[in-house]
Amino acid sequence: MKKLSGDWKFLVIFCGCVVGLIAITGIMAPARQDNDPTPSTWNSGRGGAKAAWLLLGELGYKEVRWERPEAELAELDAGHATLVLADPSPSVAVLREKERRAPFEDFLRRGGRIVATGEVAPLLLPYARVDSTGRIYGALCETTPEGPDALARAGSLKMLAPLGWTRRDPRIRVAQRCGRAAVVVSYPVGRGEVIWWASATPLTNRGLRQDANLRLLLASIGGHGRTVFFDEYIHGISDSPWSAARGTPLTGVIAQACLVAVLLLFSFSRGTGPRRALVQPPRTSPLEFVESMGALYARAGASTVAVSAALRRLTEFLGHEGGIPPETLRSGPEAVAAAVAARFGGDAGVLVSDLEAARQSPYQRLRPVETLTLVRRLDEHIARLRQAIRNPQRYKGNA
Repeated sequence: MKKLSGDWKFLVIFCGCVVGLIAITGIMAPARQDNDPTPSTWNSGRGGAKAAWLLLGELGYKEVRWERPEAELAELDAGHATLVLADPSPSVAVLREKERRAPFEDFLRRGGRIVATGEVAPLLLPYARVDSTGRIYGALCETTPEGPDALARAGSLKMLAPLGWTRRDPRIRVAQRCGRAAVVVSYPVGRGEVIWWASATPLTNRGLRQDANLRLLLASIGGHGRTVFFDEYIHGISDSPWSAARGTPLTGVIAQACLVAVLLLFSFSRGTGPRRALVQPPRTSPLEFVESMGALYARAGASTVAVSAALRRLTEFLGHEGGIPPETLRSGPEAVAAAVAARFGGDAGVLVSDLEAARQSPYQRLRPVETLTLVRRLDEHIARLRQAIRNPQRYKGNA
């Protein structure tokens, strides 16, 4: 088996330590905030209904978390079922279908019982109408029982009462009032019954500690012969493997692990990739260098430098490629021109004048135009003589 290198061994150990710390922290760290007001049976916070779910199970009630669409209520034995609609999500208020309340009404007419709470639930119920009571939402109201039925016999409740029942109908039975507002009512629909609370406080983990609230919950759901369905679909909870992870730090653990993996990938890939020197861009382009040098020579008035360079190129060419002896090149322009004419032919007068002008340039202040003309003439001599060397017959014929 191939052994891991030092880098790989460090990477494996580091990943294992990080994953272990994340898992331990996510599992053992307590929840620091309790700000989920959803009365869901999965929620163990103050606003959740997990205590009611566990308590009813201990009392012998048959319970089911309903996580399917309302259209499937037709499959239930409505005569022996109680459906709890605890503060549906506000998104349920957007009625995507004209007959959204039809499955609930059918469930009621077949003998079902619905315990509904909050402002959105009446939108799903027949003959329901509620309005604000004007009370401060965070203040609990101590209700006044009214009537002889079991909902009133539960006693004085402590519940949030931001809403009140406003529909007047002989079938409506008011069981609890907060001031003049009816906050717990019941009425028949077909063979079934609707029980509405102004809020879900009596069945929440916080409110269930009050004896009257517990008695109201038991009186609302009915006897042990009924199956209690807690509707979790209206809270946006679907039946999926992630439902069991709700309320746990698993999502945070996965997000942190992905972030650490991405950081390790980028850091490790940079260290194991091909290593090459970075391209160093030149400070200036060749054209900029030429322009800079030209401007420098122009400011210095150094026209003789360019002429001297051209004369040196011509002299080196005559010595290396033209075969003119060094002694002749060190002589005057007439001797050099005569040697060139003797070897290559042609008019030596032009070459004499150009060589003489080039040798006299250090003692004269030439204008830039004159300097450029003289340099070009010297370079033309080089080009003409190089052509004569390559094609002597053609050159002599032209001469």
